[in-house]
Order: sequence, then structure tokens, then C-alpha cells
Amino acid sequence: MATDTERILFTVDKYEKMIETGILGEDDHVELIRGEILKKEPIGLRHAACVARLVAIFATRLGTSVIVWPQNPIRIEGHSMPEPDVALLKPSANFYSQARPTPSDVLLLVEVADSSVARDKSAKAPLYAEAGVPELWIVNLIENVIEVYSQPTNGTYQKVLSARSNDSLTIQIGHTEAISVLEVLG
Repeated sequence: MATDTERILFTVDKYEKMIETGILGEDDHVELIRGEILKKEPIGLRHAACVARLVAIFATRLGTSVIVWPQNPIRIEGHSMPEPDVALLKPSANFYSQARPTPSDVLLLVEVADSSVARDKSAKAPLYAEAGVPELWIVNLIENVIEVYSQPTNGTYQKVLSARSNDSLTIQIGHTEAISVLEVLG
């Protein structure tokens, strides 16, 4: 007799408790998405280099106008705590040591994707739009493009554009900064 498998969904609070008590550790490479603890893909060399380039570009060009938050969790109330590859956060005197950043603290999220392109587009982009994250970049290493998602409304990004290697993207945080796609892709 076949039975349906019942899934156990976790809240952010329960997930954080699992981290605090050591049930989940840094070596587990997981994140909480819509109540499910999902295994993250291993980070390849090109992916790691791209994240390092983004961190250097953002830190150098934007300075203290943002906090560059690489591969750290963002708390989305309820059932999600994703770990985007890079987040640009509003400045905080305590560098978010008292509480995890939430979507209202986020200026830009970046997901660098090779094997995770499908998950980033189908699961993470809608999650970020629903949470009100103002802008998302998916650095698609397979197609060598940066997909820019903006204007979240009713759980969907209204504007999506693809930037190729000869294009530049603009970040406006206190001042306007142009970043070349080729510079990000390497």
C-alpha cells in the first residue's frame, strides 16, 4: 500500500536554532528556502572567482556607503533564509551583529550561477520579489550574461533585462557607479 510522503517544513526560528545548537554547521552547505532545507551546489573555481571579483568591485567603488555581505544569510520572515552570493546592505553601525539582515536592509542581491541557474530563476527570484528585494542580479556563468531583475510588485519582478559582456550596469547608492559586465565575468 503506497502512502504519501509528508514533508516537514521548518520556520526560520527553528532553522536558526539548528544552527545555534550545532545540528547544522558551516560545512553543511545548506540554506532554508520556503521551509525546506536545501543542499547548495559546490562552488566551482569560476564561481568563486566571480564572487571575489564582485566583492572587490563593490568594496572599492561603493566604500562605506554599503556593507558588502558575501555568502551570508538574509532572514526572510516565515520560512526562508537564503544565502545569496553577494548582498549589498544598508550601512549598520554594528554590521548586523545583533540581528540578521532582512529584505528591508537589502539594496542589491547577487546570485552567481552555473549549475544553479534553474533554481535561482525558479525558486530564488520569486522569493526575493515577494520579499520586496529591490534588485537582483543573476550572474549566469553558462551564458555569460547578467540578468537584472527589478521593480518587485505583487511577488514578481516587473522589469528583467540581460546584460552582455559589452554592456555596463549602473548601481545608484548615494552616487551612480557603472560596472562593466566583462569586469564581473572576468
